[in-house]
Amino acid sequence: MNDNKTKNLVMAAMFTTLCCVATMIIKIPSPFKGFLNLGDCVVLLSGFMLSPVYGFFAAGIGSALADVFSGYVIYAPVTFVIKGVMAIVAHFCFKGLHKKLGNTASGFVGGVLAETLMVIGYFMFEGFLYGFAPSVINIPANGVQGVAGLIISLILVKIFEKSKLF
Repeated sequence: MNDNKTKNLVMAAMFTTLCCVATMIIKIPSPFKGFLNLGDCVVLLSGFMLSPVYGFFAAGIGSALADVFSGYVIYAPVTFVIKGVMAIVAHFCFKGLHKKLGNTASGFVGGVLAETLMVIGYFMFEGFLYGFAPSVINIPANGVQGVAGLIISLILVKIFEKSKLF
């Protein structure tokens, strides 16, 4: 195994663990059996800092494991897909726009798109599970989670820029 592949695997494993821990460390129950958490900041960072494939799996597996460990097993498969796709969206926006807009602005655009996808994804899943009218109640909670994840991830991007991690 070459050094670059080893580095990528280690970084992906680290982000997988960070996604799981950040999701589980602060859990605020939401009205329909889900919970608010800080995992989205790591999901976005996975997209910003890893390749699309590694970012997808780190964000998806880490977030899905948090669902399983927290007793929300029914959410795990959907979380895997939603969080993984969020990382891919964040990645391509960040990498595609950072030369024109800089890291912060490209991260903002990618984060807003990824978090919008998260809100819509969970609304659709919960709509099929509980009914669409009752599922509207989780939209604001998921939006707050998305905004918090976006803000924290952008702060971390600025810190990482100064430490030359980007």
